[in-house]
Amino acid sequence: MSKSDKKPVGFATHITAGGIAGGMEALCCQPLDTIKVRMQLSRSGRAPGTKARGFIATGAQIVRRETPLALYKGLGAVLAGIVPKMSVRFASFEYYKKALSDKSTGKTNLGGIFLAGLGAGTTEAVVVVTPMEVVKIRLQAQQHSLADPLEAPRYRNAGHAVYTIVREEGFSALYRGVSLTALRQATNQGANFTAYQELKKFAHAKQPELEDLPSYQHMLIGLISGAMGPFSNAPIDTIKTRLQKSAAEPGKSAVQRIVGIAQEMWRQEGVRSFYKGITPRVLRVAPGQAVVFAVYERVRKVIESVQETVVDDSYSE
Repeated sequence: MSKSDKKPVGFATHITAGGIAGGMEALCCQPLDTIKVRMQLSRSGRAPGTKARGFIATGAQIVRRETPLALYKGLGAVLAGIVPKMSVRFASFEYYKKALSDKSTGKTNLGGIFLAGLGAGTTEAVVVVTPMEVVKIRLQAQQHSLADPLEAPRYRNAGHAVYTIVREEGFSALYRGVSLTALRQATNQGANFTAYQELKKFAHAKQPELEDLPSYQHMLIGLISGAMGPFSNAPIDTIKTRLQKSAAEPGKSAVQRIVGIAQEMWRQEGVRSFYKGITPRVLRVAPGQAVVFAVYERVRKVIESVQETVVDDSYSE
């Protein structure tokens, strides 16, 4: 079968490749995400002349007080949402990219790719990411010791956290911070997919003899593109984390609470507080995207090879 005869990648391929890639990312990078969340929730550095606790010190404190397994708090919520998250991300990106393409050539320009990334990020935020992160952050924020069976946590696991949040705060609590999450995910994926597609195109132009880039190049390109989002939207992510950690305040709208959190951070902790957790976030997101794109491209290629083999066999009969 010639390259031009290849069928478009189907939704099932996005689910499989994206799910496997997302699972690998979560297992590799969850400890850094837990450290990032603790740093964003920390009030250290508020006193004059003191510095906020760094990511190494934060990680060491978690391990010392709560055992190394505490670095994986919230992993259940992440794994439960990672397959739909990644399948929605890649499938919606390809859908928007195709819708924004030039009908005569089938190609999408740079602006169209960025808009497709924005759309994919917004879609995954509303469909999957927001409720998943509310549960994950509640679990990660619990500073109980896993080594002490008598020190019972408020939320035992992801399922119990969902049940408790809905029972005590209502179903809408799972969508607390959805506007900020959508804004963060949109800017993340807009920058991420644009950089990835352009760097991939550049790599192909420099190596015209290669039909497919090797996995290490996909990983390197994913690493670079994955670092773009965190630097562009760190304040949004920090405010979102604090909003999702806290319970609703009667009589206050989401906008009022967002403004209130931002004002309190600025007044009590200064501009540096908006970038708390940026180091572990970049260290988590960038390698995470390296893993995601490398695994996604590899699994997709394997699936396409299997599909081509089945088609070729059917033609030869």
